[in-house]
Amino acid sequence: MKLLSIAIPCYNSEGYMAKCIESLLVGGEEVEILIVDDGSQKDNTAKIADEYAAKHPTVIKAIHKENGGHGSAVNTGLEHATGLYFKVVDSDDWVKKSAYLKILEKLREYSGEAQPLDMLISNFVYDKEGEKKKKVMQYRNSLPSDRVFSWEECGHFKKGHYILMHSVIFRTQMLRDCGLRLPEHTFYVDNLYVFEPLPFVERMYYLDVNFYRYYIGRADQSVNESVMISRVDQQIRVNKLMIDYMVAHPEIREQRHLYQYMKNYLEIILAVSSILLIREGGEESLQKKTELWNYLKEADGKLYGAMRRGILGIFLHLPGKPGRCFCVWFYHLCQKIFKFN
Repeated sequence: MKLLSIAIPCYNSEGYMAKCIESLLVGGEEVEILIVDDGSQKDNTAKIADEYAAKHPTVIKAIHKENGGHGSAVNTGLEHATGLYFKVVDSDDWVKKSAYLKILEKLREYSGEAQPLDMLISNFVYDKEGEKKKKVMQYRNSLPSDRVFSWEECGHFKKGHYILMHSVIFRTQMLRDCGLRLPEHTFYVDNLYVFEPLPFVERMYYLDVNFYRYYIGRADQSVNESVMISRVDQQIRVNKLMIDYMVAHPEIREQRHLYQYMKNYLEIILAVSSILLIREGGEESLQKKTELWNYLKEADGKLYGAMRRGILGIFLHLPGKPGRCFCVWFYHLCQKIFKFN
């Protein structure tokens, strides 16, 4: 069994996938790299994947499938994974060697225990095109460092400061046991990936190293604001699936720190959906915003009340066009401060 399986979802990625793969090869024979070609047809993604697999047959597997979207590629990677742990690295991102080796050392240290880690968390860096100073997303003020801990030992997470796909390595069997299956042909499923497994996570470890480089800069990236607005229906779909998950698992409330974290994360995704709909600005979009909040109200009135009365809920429902203009202005201010797309 490999120590770590890394899935790389690839779709027409010939221009940048080599940098990603080369950064991961540093892990050596303990690592399994699964290049998942998600039905690429417009370039040489499939050929590049096969060439790497032929050159590194004990480390790299090339998997070719019909196009199903990012979630489908992650599902396929998880199905083929043989490692004790599982990580997703997008094909336009890369990892830092020194941090990578420290992470492998830590995973190796806990792999022999009767109860291995369920989730290892590390920092990631927003590698934004044109920005000289790169923003680091770290968790040293929210999580205990350099020891195993549980949800009850987690500290407070600030608004907008959450554990993302770039931050986590999960235990492979735990992902399978929790029944994780991301929807196909849908963007923004990374929010589900770092949401649904959390009630099954008991043993966590935070390694304070800047491991993952998250590239932002391509005009066609799914996180580009104009692209997100054009795909807002898919964002709404993911948002509703997160609401459904909370409602379907009332036992989460029994773990106070876990419930608070998941509630706050859901609130942020709800705010993102709302802002995108406000940014679009048409009557249909504003109606979709109302319908989304009503969906939450009908699903869980108590949860709706808490979010509607919270600062984000009040902010997102400021009346009239002046209120919406203020929301957009404040949103752009946050973009400049926090450097997100």
